[in-house]
Amino acid sequence: MPRIRHGIGMLAALLVTGCGSGIGAASSAPSPRASAPVSVVPSSSLPPPSSSDDQPSGSRAERTLAEMSLRDKVAQLFTVVVWGQKAGAASKENQARYGVATPAQVVEKFRPGGVILFDWAGNVSGASQVAALTTGLREAAARSGEAPLMIGVDQENGLVSRLKSIVTTFPGASEIGKTGRTANARDVARATGEELLDLGISLDFAPVADVNINPRNPVIGPRAYGSDPGKVAAMVGAAVDGFHAAGVASVAKHFPGHGDTSVDSHTGLPVITHSKTQWRKLDAPPFREAITHGVDAIMSAHVVMPKLDPSGDPSTLSHRILTGLLREELGFDGVISTDALDMAGVRKKYGDAEVAVRAVLAGADILLMPPNLPKAYDAVLDAVKSGRISERRIDESVLRILRLKEKRGVFGPIRTDPGALKSAAHRKVADRVFAAVR
Repeated sequence: MPRIRHGIGMLAALLVTGCGSGIGAASSAPSPRASAPVSVVPSSSLPPPSSSDDQPSGSRAERTLAEMSLRDKVAQLFTVVVWGQKAGAASKENQARYGVATPAQVVEKFRPGGVILFDWAGNVSGASQVAALTTGLREAAARSGEAPLMIGVDQENGLVSRLKSIVTTFPGASEIGKTGRTANARDVARATGEELLDLGISLDFAPVADVNINPRNPVIGPRAYGSDPGKVAAMVGAAVDGFHAAGVASVAKHFPGHGDTSVDSHTGLPVITHSKTQWRKLDAPPFREAITHGVDAIMSAHVVMPKLDPSGDPSTLSHRILTGLLREELGFDGVISTDALDMAGVRKKYGDAEVAVRAVLAGADILLMPPNLPKAYDAVLDAVKSGRISERRIDESVLRILRLKEKRGVFGPIRTDPGALKSAAHRKVADRVFAAVR
């Protein structure tokens, strides 16, 4: 997940990158909320399921897909950044990038499948503010199309913490790994997920599933649980369980593995020379474990692995890697998200329009943060109209995305409760895990 802002502040942002982007270890059910929600918004204009004879057959996701136009289906692939603290407040960045001023107008105009929040985009100043922003964005989506909006964030904890001080401060992955207890990974993920839900956020671009075997790695480092594939896998599986216990979608990243790099994919294109045998031993175990635990999505890495795909394309654009390895060898049928498409690692070889098309052809479902949304959207739409990408291929991705939204309650209503953040129970989890770091 990129941490790079365009213009002033780029160097400062480089220091806190995210790639993008549980209370009770024995329990797997979400804990009830004691305080009353402050807002409720329907995430879709579709009627609720009914048992009547005239109810359309199929799941909510399938019925929604059937009602969508091709243009709306293509739009559903994109997850974008909007600028500003309020859904209805104007921003020059929105105007320059999207031709409309407010975050709500961006959602209404482009009907994207998702929005990702960032502190550097001005989205985060306080708990009530974030809850109001997410509510306003979902209301805009409900006004403009059939599909609800998935709101995500890059909240790994530790080095990458987009929500700053408005949420409980939990240890990062490397600190959790040092405790040696998978229950800690599960408990922190669950507590994190519960606080995200209180803010109206349904997806976390976490956990990091990379095995950090290169001490010179400039982009992963302490964001990983460690350097032992088996231990990292166990932590990743536990974290996925924790997010799911909270009811939040989780994203394991960065496939096929970003742990053995000395180049930052935000600013360059790393090359990893692992053989397929080495990959299966070193990089694959945490992703296999995440899949075993039902992870909702897996994020691609902008890295070249020539012994996995000799084309020289980054993994994000590699059919051999995203479809051949992730879908076919590992058996993953969930959502595949690209890492951010504004990162240098994926922009070196092809233009921004072609990158979006090639990512879909490789097997990606979510196209995350294209640097030029209109250009990327038009390129994918034109590729479908020309037959380069089949509409059936688009339908496969959209159905995966809609099923994820249905599974994680995004069809609504979604309740926010910002006053529940930093609860005594969550602070107790944080204190216990910090104290256990060895």
